[in-house]
Amino acid sequence: MVSFSTEIRKYIKNGEKTGWTYIEVLREIADKLKPEVKTSYRVKGTIDKHKIAQVALVPIGEGDFILALNAEMRKHIKKQVGDKVEVVLEVDSDEFLMSPDLIASLEMEPEALALFESFPKGHQRYYSNWVESAKTIETKTKRIYMCLYGLLHKMDYGEMIQHFKKEKQ
Repeated sequence: MVSFSTEIRKYIKNGEKTGWTYIEVLREIADKLKPEVKTSYRVKGTIDKHKIAQVALVPIGEGDFILALNAEMRKHIKKQVGDKVEVVLEVDSDEFLMSPDLIASLEMEPEALALFESFPKGHQRYYSNWVESAKTIETKTKRIYMCLYGLLHKMDYGEMIQHFKKEKQ
């Protein structure tokens, strides 16, 4: 387990990470968690006492990593870019449980399930987390439909989200 203080940052322009709000986990800290590992892995712990689990540390080169702060995390910690946060992290080796409702729906569409299973585990988590973050059954149902539609039309998660954003306009 490691503890450190860091500043919340945001990528203004950085490829696919443009717009991401994040904290940096320097090599010296990351090496205490998983020495010499330079690929993404999951961590759990707290950011300003807000509990996190199954969150990816994403490599950015030279052994340094970032931990993206999604909207829900930022809402709970009530801090913005430039603010300091207290972080406690450890490797999270707990198995990730996919959304049972999403999996049940995918099992009824073997073609969609096959494409879903061909994606890396991290990409599968995007779908699962998005479905499970719905606050109402109506929203959850709509998101499952959107996942199935996208997968049946050979779209990955990002393409599916973009498709439905364009359709909404």
